[in-house]
Amino acid sequence: MSSTAKTAASSTAKTAASSTAKTAASSTANTAAKTVLISGASVAGPALALWLHRHGFTPTVVERAPELRTGGYKVDIRGTAIEVCRRMGILDEIRAKSTDMRGGSYVDDAGRTIGELPADVFGGRVEEDDEIMRGDLARILYERTRDDVEYLFDDSIGTLTEDADGVTVTFDSGTVRRFDLVVGADGLHSHTRKLAFGPEERFKRHLGAYISIFTAPNHLGLDRWETYHAIPRKLLCVYSSSGETDAKNLFVFSAPEDVPYDLRDVTDQKRLLADTFAGDGWEVPRLLEHAAGADDFYLDSMSLVEMDRWSRGRVVLLGDAAHCASPASGQGTGLALTGAYVLAGELARAGGDHTVAFARYEERMRPGVEQNQRMAEGFVKEMTVDAKWKIALRMLMVRTLPKTPWKNLIAKKIRDGIQSAANAVPIEDYPAPTGAPAAPRPTVTA
Repeated sequence: MSSTAKTAASSTAKTAASSTAKTAASSTANTAAKTVLISGASVAGPALALWLHRHGFTPTVVERAPELRTGGYKVDIRGTAIEVCRRMGILDEIRAKSTDMRGGSYVDDAGRTIGELPADVFGGRVEEDDEIMRGDLARILYERTRDDVEYLFDDSIGTLTEDADGVTVTFDSGTVRRFDLVVGADGLHSHTRKLAFGPEERFKRHLGAYISIFTAPNHLGLDRWETYHAIPRKLLCVYSSSGETDAKNLFVFSAPEDVPYDLRDVTDQKRLLADTFAGDGWEVPRLLEHAAGADDFYLDSMSLVEMDRWSRGRVVLLGDAAHCASPASGQGTGLALTGAYVLAGELARAGGDHTVAFARYEERMRPGVEQNQRMAEGFVKEMTVDAKWKIALRMLMVRTLPKTPWKNLIAKKIRDGIQSAANAVPIEDYPAPTGAPAAPRPTVTA
């Protein structure tokens, strides 16, 4: 085809697409979505609520917990997520709450230091990248939205009934309300996903490992420092970040999905951890004692969520509920923040037409999500190395890296892979908020 013909064809296609878009916008103008129920008040949910409110929608956030959950591990903010946070106006607050980690070290069974590396090498961070405690980020987002967004704590979605005009939601409290759209931002074990798409087992893929996190006294006296200890098929990390008097403890271990424990019961979770690490050296016995009494104890599988589609009708999933990349990726928070920005932006661009917006949201997010999930699979294997000689080889690298002339090249290679994943979802410019008043909050119908 000639250049002239190509130009003419392109112009014709654009004109047709524009005409189609205008027709679609016109046909949905009277039924455009305005009220949105979001399940989950961790990071993804409040971030989405912030953007939806700015675009003139009326978001409501429902959270099963009786109050905002402020615990959790440190999370990375890097790549595209940095720009999203800047546009949200929360980047300075994140900087103020930075973990400010100085570095980390690996130790042997006797607690002797094998090697040390600076924090940026450990985290694969560059330039503006930062790190914050998950609970601090959750509070920043909540405080930014609580005056403009309705929050329903100590409640949950019981049933969803969709029709042509919206979704009738029955809450566990017995309240019945109507919304135009429903968003599941309720994590790996999303109840919204189960209601709208089916059992979790259809979508969750176990990566062969579990992770446990809890708070304990900082008996190692760590100051913005993390200490690692590797055992075949296991990894431990203890750290204390800026402003913290206690320490966070992380245990990762290989195990099949069908372990003989009731993982819905915290007592059984603690027993699984104790049985798995029984007899191990270093500080393990003392850390297990702390785990037994920890009131913020967390244990779950390292799993991916893989779905053919993230939306069904007027229900759409966001963050880990749609595409969990597991904690091994280090990108769950970044993907949640970016996904919230994209989903709200596409709804605004489509004038509230969810049939258009949901498809565009998934189209823009999915390639980057899949890249991060592939990276997570590799990182899980690196975290649970299965032989002593492999661990010894890695410790040799950690010990000698700071002294080698090619250390910068090795560090760059590590950073490049992480940064590629962190920037895998390109940032878009969406319509600026119109300033139009949001729709009234949905009324109780029963």
